[in-house]
Amino acid sequence: MTEQTPFKWRHFQAEIILLCVRWYLRYALSYRDLEEMMLERGLHVDHTTIYRWVQHYAPELDRRCRPHLKPTTDSWRVDETSIKVKKEWVYLYRAVDSQRNTLDFFFSPTRDAQAAKQFFLKTLAASHTREPRVINVDKNAAHPKAMTDLKATGILPEKVELRQVKYLNNLIEQDHRFIQPFPNG
Repeated sequence: MTEQTPFKWRHFQAEIILLCVRWYLRYALSYRDLEEMMLERGLHVDHTTIYRWVQHYAPELDRRCRPHLKPTTDSWRVDETSIKVKKEWVYLYRAVDSQRNTLDFFFSPTRDAQAAKQFFLKTLAASHTREPRVINVDKNAAHPKAMTDLKATGILPEKVELRQVKYLNNLIEQDHRFIQPFPNG
């Protein structure tokens, strides 16, 4: 999509490709679900073809859509959970605002202050996020240390409040129910 005709030499029309990519990214559908949905509409599209479309067009769609996302609120909910990515366990740091809009996410092999700091830096630098007024986190000791470091360097204003109250983070905790945790822990 960076060149003039991003769909040149494609077997299917651009509208069909974009529809499949959009549905995959927006809804909890598998590639085989989309293959079946397209078949119901009389289109024979293999699930591996849809996979290739998503890999090819999703980054460009994300780049083009980010500036048009609605502004986020200044109340953040931040949490981390563990997931398996390419057979390796990593920590997924995520942040949402008070309206459940995703601010950003970050993968890290560790769950420490350095990883939390990197996540906050990435989220603060995102073009669609507002400077936070308050950041709600769980009792993880890494968050206060990361916040202190960011405030000391002037990246985060001193007025930003950090609240470590378990129940204030229920919005993001509810999203974790779809993510697989570490076994036995």
